[in-house]
Amino acid sequence: MKVFEEMKLNEFIDKVASSDPVPGGGSVSAMAGSTAAALSSMVSGLTIGKKKYAEVEEEIKEIKIKADELKDKLLKDIEKDSEAFDLVMKAFGMPKSTDEEKAKRKEAIQTSMKKAAEVPFDVAKSCFEVMKLAEVVVEKGNKNAITDGAVSAMLARTAVLGALYNVKINLDSIKDDDFVEKYSKEVKDLEEKTRELEEVILSKVGF
Repeated sequence: MKVFEEMKLNEFIDKVASSDPVPGGGSVSAMAGSTAAALSSMVSGLTIGKKKYAEVEEEIKEIKIKADELKDKLLKDIEKDSEAFDLVMKAFGMPKSTDEEKAKRKEAIQTSMKKAAEVPFDVAKSCFEVMKLAEVVVEKGNKNAITDGAVSAMLARTAVLGALYNVKINLDSIKDDDFVEKYSKEVKDLEEKTRELEEVILSKVGF
C-alpha cells in the first residue's frame, strides 16, 4: 500500500473522502502545513535574484531553506499522524477477557493516546514556524506574490489550530494529570500566539 506522501493528489483526496478514519483531521492539518510551507518557499524563490530585493536576499534565502525543510517534514507527518491513530485503534482492539489482559489493554490505550496527542502537537508547532516564515515573505518578499504569502499564513494558521484540536480530543481520554495539564497549557498558549500572529501578518498585506 502506498504511503500518503507517495499518492497522487486525487488519490489522497479520495482517501480522505472515504469512510476510513485515516487520514483524518490531523493528517490533513499536516498536509495543509506542508502546502503552506511550499507557498512561502515559492514566494522566496520569486524574490531571490531580483535587484529590487537585493538587500533582503540573504535573509530570504534562509527563509527558503527553512520553508523547504518544513515542507518535507510536514509531508512525512501526514503518515505519522495516521500511524498514531492506528496505534490507538490497535490498543482498543486488544483482548480483555482476564484481569491481566484488561491491565495490559488499559496501559496500551494510555500510551497510544499520549502518542496521538504528541504527534499533532509537534505538527502544530511546525505549522506555527511556517507562519513565522510567511510573515517574513509577506513583509519583505516579492510584492507581486504578497497574496501567496498571505495564503501561506492563513493555511498554516488553520493547520496549527486543526492539529491542536486533535491534541485536545486525545487529552480528554488521558488519565495522567501532569501530562494533561502540561499539554493543555501549551495548547492554549500556542492557540493564542497563532491567532495574534495571523492578525499581524494580514495587517501587512494591505487588502
